[in-house]
Amino acid sequence: MKIVIVGAGAVGSYLAQRFSLEGQDVVVIESDPGRAAQVQASLDALVITGNGASAATLEQAGLSEADLLVAVSSSDAVNVLACTAAAKLGIPRRVARVEDPELKAEVEALGVDLVIDPGEAAARDLLVLANTGHVAEMVEFADGGLVMVGAYLESGSEAAGATLADLRREMEGWHWLIAAVVRKGETLIGRGATTLEAGDHVLLIAEADRVKAPFDLLGLTEQPADQVFVLGGTRLAGMTAEMLSERGVHTTLIDGDPSRCRRFAEQLPHVVVVCGDPTDPGVLKEAGVTEGDAVLALTGWDGENLLSCLVAKALGAGEVICRFNDTDLVGLLGGSGIDATVSSRLSAANEILRFIRRGVIHSAITIPGSDAEALELEVSPNSPAVGKALSELQLPRSVIVGGVQRNGKAFVPRGNTVLEAGDHVIVIALPEGIAAVEALSG
Repeated sequence: MKIVIVGAGAVGSYLAQRFSLEGQDVVVIESDPGRAAQVQASLDALVITGNGASAATLEQAGLSEADLLVAVSSSDAVNVLACTAAAKLGIPRRVARVEDPELKAEVEALGVDLVIDPGEAAARDLLVLANTGHVAEMVEFADGGLVMVGAYLESGSEAAGATLADLRREMEGWHWLIAAVVRKGETLIGRGATTLEAGDHVLLIAEADRVKAPFDLLGLTEQPADQVFVLGGTRLAGMTAEMLSERGVHTTLIDGDPSRCRRFAEQLPHVVVVCGDPTDPGVLKEAGVTEGDAVLALTGWDGENLLSCLVAKALGAGEVICRFNDTDLVGLLGGSGIDATVSSRLSAANEILRFIRRGVIHSAITIPGSDAEALELEVSPNSPAVGKALSELQLPRSVIVGGVQRNGKAFVPRGNTVLEAGDHVIVIALPEGIAAVEALSG
């Protein structure tokens, strides 16, 4: 598949990297020469320095031969114009990053198939995380019958030091499994001999009505938040505070800039706005952070977010969630006390991946701090997997099947589970295993 990406910012460069690792034919257009050179040095892709809205630049990129255009530059106008050009050329799928509310209402007529707003995508993810105490990820698959849960393993957890085979022997029934472990930035597909360590980012797949056992094992709770503190004066902070307050959550926003605080106080009448340094223990304590169910650090600076979370945790706050622009840092957070992370880049990428993989693949989720994806796909009647047990499929070690939905019933499979046409299969795969997953669908 040939993919043209306009904009090599956080979202564009991340997608270019993922698609390149999958072996796709990727062309990136970036207007900033310095950024273009940086991306060219780090990716196996053609990078063109130019204006993504220019017909000449798009022609140089070979847009007429592309299967997909992803326009995610910082300019709404450039993104929409690029999609309009792609529509005229008959490019099958076109994605545009658009943040202007008025422009969003008009884009369908301008040739855009999917509109993505990274801030909105991240805010929606934050709403889920704030209501699942100390859970790093919570994603539903199979019409809600299966869930993927991610969490950092604490040093006091009874699972630390155990192998996955040990845990399997101790559990009653076969209702969940640990599918992967992210350790110091490296993703390990779960095998029986895999030994869990304190600080591991554990990814498990469970039947939705049987999550209590793995939650107890990992020391997790599923408790809706009643009081949330949002730290920072960014667009994401404002959007998240507004969404929380609209859902009846008592929300406090803390930011150090007086003019931003006045603006938020006017725009968000149901949010308590505190003007003060969100990294200052005195400010946080006086605001009542120790009584909060969750603290969301959403400034524009990774270091400030990390410090705010650590201070809040030291003061006795509940769940702490940290925004990171540099997602490479996420894989190093095990044992830090940070419960969950959010990235506008990853949130946007997830929505784009779900869109472009639709068809036999029903859902696609990237995992923070990891190069793995969680995918839900449908097994077609002509798939070579039909009639075979999972143990007979000879899937690469970069792939694990963690769940199956059949005739409306979702379950965690065993090695002797035989796949049938129409099954929905949930897998976790590294980039080198994506082709095998797509072949599995037939």
